[in-house]
Amino acid sequence: MTAEKIKLLLHTVRYLKPTQVTYRVVRKFKKERPEPGPPPPLRTSNGQVVAWPERAASMLSPTRFRFLNVELERANPGDWLEGGPEKLWLLNLHYFDDLNAEGADERTKWHDALVKRWIAENPPATGIGWQAYPASLRIANWVKWHLRGHELSPLAIESLAVQARYLVRTIEWETMGNHVFANGKGLFFAGLFFGGEEGDRWLSLGLKLLKQELEEEILADGGHYERSPMYHSIVLEDVLDLINLRRAYPDAIPAEYRAFADGWSDLAQRMRVWLNVMLHPDGRISFFNDAAFGIAIEPPGLHAYAERLGLAPVAQAKEGMTHLKESGFVRVQFGNTVGLFDVGEIGPSYIPGHSHADTLTFELSVRGKRLVVNSGTSVYKQFPARQQQRSTAAHNTVVVDGQDSSEVWGAFRVARRAYPLDVQVKQEGDAWVVKAAHDGYRRLPGRVTHRRTWRFDPNGIDIVDQLEGTPNEAVGYLHFAPEATVEGGTVRRGPVTATYEAAGADAQVADGTYHPEYGITVPNKQLRLRFAGAAATLRLQWKDQEGR
Repeated sequence: MTAEKIKLLLHTVRYLKPTQVTYRVVRKFKKERPEPGPPPPLRTSNGQVVAWPERAASMLSPTRFRFLNVELERANPGDWLEGGPEKLWLLNLHYFDDLNAEGADERTKWHDALVKRWIAENPPATGIGWQAYPASLRIANWVKWHLRGHELSPLAIESLAVQARYLVRTIEWETMGNHVFANGKGLFFAGLFFGGEEGDRWLSLGLKLLKQELEEEILADGGHYERSPMYHSIVLEDVLDLINLRRAYPDAIPAEYRAFADGWSDLAQRMRVWLNVMLHPDGRISFFNDAAFGIAIEPPGLHAYAERLGLAPVAQAKEGMTHLKESGFVRVQFGNTVGLFDVGEIGPSYIPGHSHADTLTFELSVRGKRLVVNSGTSVYKQFPARQQQRSTAAHNTVVVDGQDSSEVWGAFRVARRAYPLDVQVKQEGDAWVVKAAHDGYRRLPGRVTHRRTWRFDPNGIDIVDQLEGTPNEAVGYLHFAPEATVEGGTVRRGPVTATYEAAGADAQVADGTYHPEYGITVPNKQLRLRFAGAAATLRLQWKDQEGR
């Protein structure tokens, strides 16, 4: 390991909780053993679950699968453990999402055979499929499938119990965050599905983990603390799943957790409101931190699921300004022209694995069309592409001295990170002004503080950047949607035409890449503003084909 990597590692470890460090060591040297044996008795369900939301089908034949936009044949026993573009593809194979996906009832025979094959080819406690995260998701999916009327075989029920026992021993304290939440959900599903003393223990432990994580992970403004609209959507679906499964076993929740469970509906409503604030006018998520289409259920599907559960509709994002103070986002809306501004921390200090070096970035839709976008996420493996997609240069903000505002490295690590300063939001006439700064570049020799002001009105946006300190060089980036063309100071997307003018910087158009889904990279255009001094301004002004 190089001296630079050692330095990065030390700056990363200092943010971890002692529990994370302890369990990282324990997991390296202690191999947990599975507990075979007969399963507990099944708890009696009243069958009152509503339809689970459906993802796109991923099982194309009995042995062919499509995950992350990559199709592969998986016919051999060893195919569970190796092959594929990255580990995330293989993990998806172990999730069993297709059991409850679109058109799943037409693939029942395939699914039944796949469950039997998984049990035969993945002995207890061997391979990545027995890791706690995929085990948690698989437990939930097998239980959902059973409750949909596809009765699990005695062999599958026995395997499910062995998986739950092993999950109890391998809770992801070394990772924490949404992984421990997923572990809690898996045990909650197992604990309601099974009865007896063992099922009751799993249920109580699952509820304990869920209470601990939800109270920390969901912020006061309703946002998930990793500040990713994609992961927020995933956790929202999980909360709705908890509500749904509880309906099937209404009397099974221990008395000490009933008040907590009674609060899930209100929690889901707050999360739905937050999600609406973070959507573009096209109704889809914005790309802050790790985010892409095709992973989480789309927002309309989540809202429809909530309403099937009896939750009231929630309001769309309001006209004008909304400040999600705890999450650190500001939304400004003029009709179907919307700006989303990132003025918050990159994520929780001890689990920033899905964070990007994107402080003071923003996204913009004009007349309902995405125009300015962050670059998205297409890969998790430690490829150069992963580093690039998490970098400051992949976002609509300023790079100083060629460095990232937060030191993202590896696939999921962050060393020193930027913190927001002096956040202000105010109205000036028909415009909203958002001001903020960050200290991410104060670690550099020039001790730079980046200050940014957006002045956003119905017809344009001014972006004013000031660099306090002594930077050697600075480059601002503006990434355009791939559908946009850029030529001669003009940006066009469909009926929308925008012009830009820079002051204090030389503006050059360059080729870039955009990553709307995992496994997908498409070309786009970006604007690079090379600062002439310590301050620069960009004015972006628009009109539609009618000249409005």
